[in-house]
Amino acid sequence: MFDGVSDELIDGPVHVVDGRIAEVGPGAAATADRVLDARGGTVLPGLIDAHFHAYGIGLDGLRIESTPLSYVALAGAKRLSSALARGFTTVRDVAGGDPGLATAIDQGLIASPRYLYTGAALSQTGGHGDARAADSDLCACHAHTTEVVDGVDALRQAVRDRFRRGAHAIKIMTSGGVMSLTDPIRIPQYSPDEVRAVTEEAARRGSYVAAHAYSPEAIRHSVENGVRSVEHGNLLDAETAKVMAEHDAFLVPTLATYDAMNRRSDEMGLAAVSRAKNLEVLDHGRTAIELARAAGVRVGFGTDLMGALEDEQLHGVRLQTEVDGVLLALRSMTSVNADLLRRPDLGRVEEGCVADLLVLDGDPVQEPSLLWDSSKRRIVVQAGVPLG
Repeated sequence: MFDGVSDELIDGPVHVVDGRIAEVGPGAAATADRVLDARGGTVLPGLIDAHFHAYGIGLDGLRIESTPLSYVALAGAKRLSSALARGFTTVRDVAGGDPGLATAIDQGLIASPRYLYTGAALSQTGGHGDARAADSDLCACHAHTTEVVDGVDALRQAVRDRFRRGAHAIKIMTSGGVMSLTDPIRIPQYSPDEVRAVTEEAARRGSYVAAHAYSPEAIRHSVENGVRSVEHGNLLDAETAKVMAEHDAFLVPTLATYDAMNRRSDEMGLAAVSRAKNLEVLDHGRTAIELARAAGVRVGFGTDLMGALEDEQLHGVRLQTEVDGVLLALRSMTSVNADLLRRPDLGRVEEGCVADLLVLDGDPVQEPSLLWDSSKRRIVVQAGVPLG
């Protein structure tokens, strides 16, 4: 068993009562009303993807926003059920989600990981998330995944409304992005006053803000104005990593998406400007993780996969394992992400924690491919109930 924290595996059973872990290790009860025989295998905490997009049904932002939400939600439900089958028992949706989808999940209408959503991400006019091209006068009136909101007062109202609608946290765009067409990737977005308006409102609700940010300038701009979770962060440098550590900010790398877009750009019909931006950040993601760890920054795990690229989720596990090694990468996907979400009852195989578990058919320390090879047997347990 890997408990989500330790530097080595622990032998012994895991005893679950009423959906929570009651006992762990050699002294735990070995009998129960139902016994799942995992001898020869390894029990892990259920994996957590802290950068997921249920409503990211394609790479074309305008197409997503102009598609009826009923269809987007149904497609999103399929994406969620696929993630659960891979062993991700919790996801944080950082650009979408709403109380309708969340209620359907809570009522068991669809199979899904535990679902924590931000609602539509916030973008400035012409920023990452404003899907209009420079020569477009269309109005992106819907806000399935991103809403364009400018100004301190408008941002305060938008944040308050997201919390009214059950948001776990708030997502804000503070630098350019790969898929947006009109914004340089390195330039910080939103003014300091606007970022602080968002982070202050979130803090007042006992929550936090996640920021899409690539460059050192944008990352410092974010964390110095109260952002807790830096998404992507590929262009991070050593000095900025120290600033992140000083502000107790997390880094959520998303290696899977750049690798996948690089390999599958023709298939996905990636625009030339997006291909160029992707190449700019592609090779820096691994270095960013190394710099963050050297500075003492807590590093989580996310995937950021849109459209058909969703099937690359376990490939993201492999990529981060190649950088960090098995146990460090597993900590990122379990206990570190749980701490980021402020849910210490997730991401751990410890007494009192929720019994979200992943059972692999072998030892991933000795055979890391067990973590990402979907052809190998894996059993997903959600709140104490084995699935499938």
